[in-house]
Amino acid sequence: MNSLLGAAIGGMVIVLNLGLGMNPALVGLVSALPRLTDAITDPLVGYISDQTRSRWGRRRPYIFGGAILTGIIFALLWQLPHGQSEDFYFWFFLVGSLVFYFAYTLFATPWVALGYELTPDYHERTRLMAVQNFMGQMAYLVSPWFLWFMQNDGLFDNMVDGAAWLAMIIGAFTIFVGVLPAIFLKEPYLNTIRSDAQDTDTQSFNGGVRGFFEGFLLTIKFKPFLCLCAATFLVFNGFMLVASFQTYVIIYYVFGGDQSLGAEYAGWAGTVSAIATFCIIVVISKISISMGKRKAFFLATGMSVFGYGLKWFCYHPEYPLLLLLPVPFYACGIGSLFTLMGSMIADVCDLDEIETNERREGMFGSIFWWVVKLGMAIALAAGGFLLNATGFDVELGSAQSDDTLFWMRLIDVLVPMVCSTLAIWMIYHYPITEDIAHQVRLKLERRRGKMGIAESSSQT
Repeated sequence: MNSLLGAAIGGMVIVLNLGLGMNPALVGLVSALPRLTDAITDPLVGYISDQTRSRWGRRRPYIFGGAILTGIIFALLWQLPHGQSEDFYFWFFLVGSLVFYFAYTLFATPWVALGYELTPDYHERTRLMAVQNFMGQMAYLVSPWFLWFMQNDGLFDNMVDGAAWLAMIIGAFTIFVGVLPAIFLKEPYLNTIRSDAQDTDTQSFNGGVRGFFEGFLLTIKFKPFLCLCAATFLVFNGFMLVASFQTYVIIYYVFGGDQSLGAEYAGWAGTVSAIATFCIIVVISKISISMGKRKAFFLATGMSVFGYGLKWFCYHPEYPLLLLLPVPFYACGIGSLFTLMGSMIADVCDLDEIETNERREGMFGSIFWWVVKLGMAIALAAGGFLLNATGFDVELGSAQSDDTLFWMRLIDVLVPMVCSTLAIWMIYHYPITEDIAHQVRLKLERRRGKMGIAESSSQT
């Protein structure tokens, strides 16, 4: 569900430009501005979830209610009325998005936190995140075809009507799948966290507003966590910044403005990317066990840099099938990112507990995913302005200038290459190795009087 919504948000927003004629810069702004409010709502919901004590746990009540709200609001968001002004569509979508993202936060923040705390084992965390990421990638088998579905003349009168129906389908699926973790998963720290903190002499947080700000400040100053956030921001932001560019390059450079054929090939590229990502998730989890999480990140991100560069040569009007060649390479970056980052954040949460005596997966998860969403917001906003800067004009159709096409292609290739290279440099400074993670885990288990569990976990 989480991946499906993320893919849908990025893939459907093009309707505002191609279907309603909204200026690309305004499309970028209306996509980006709601994500800025997540800087407040994400950590707040994360903190509230961390502090919640109920018979159903810290996470499950929010996951259950948040999934239902998110599905309903997403379906309503895309019921766009016809014949309105550009200003009307801007404000309609902006206000609706603010409500949607708050509901989304109620679900996603506790759901992410629950994933970090399901297992204490160093390598099992990677396998768990690999399975989670693998299942999430199912969304990307279908999301590349969203544009084709929405603009299908045989199904709908126009693209806007197609988006309305697609949103209702996604909303219903969101509700059905989103409540499952709340029903079937158990929380491992339900009865132990508060007693652990009270039995020690080291720092713990007071509740309420003071506790929120103390926890927030400690989290954003925790250097291992900052390394992960910076690397994720760079890889994901670089990818998202050119996500729309890739579609425009395929349509207007490779296929000379043919939207139907361009959407079909963009769909095939997305499908190949999803299939490649499935393979990458499996491979990277095994490489991580043998080489370590940092080296696995270096390898996968390096392959993506090569893939982005390959696009310059393989996006060719005379050989359109070549555009599929770079896909498996640049898919390595995104495919491995959330498998490795999720596992590494779980390690960070252990190290943080040594210092604070709090299990704060909600706070770490909320800030991490806010960074991801901030990257998406900046990418969507900057993408619209960059597209304008290239001289692109949707009214010109296939008559875009050679300079426009050149700059579109250059941005599509260069931006993610630079961002991914900087991300490798950031993870080079990430300090938690497997030995350090095991030492931290043993100390935590001694504190809880569960040394036997720690020993059995380290042997698996």
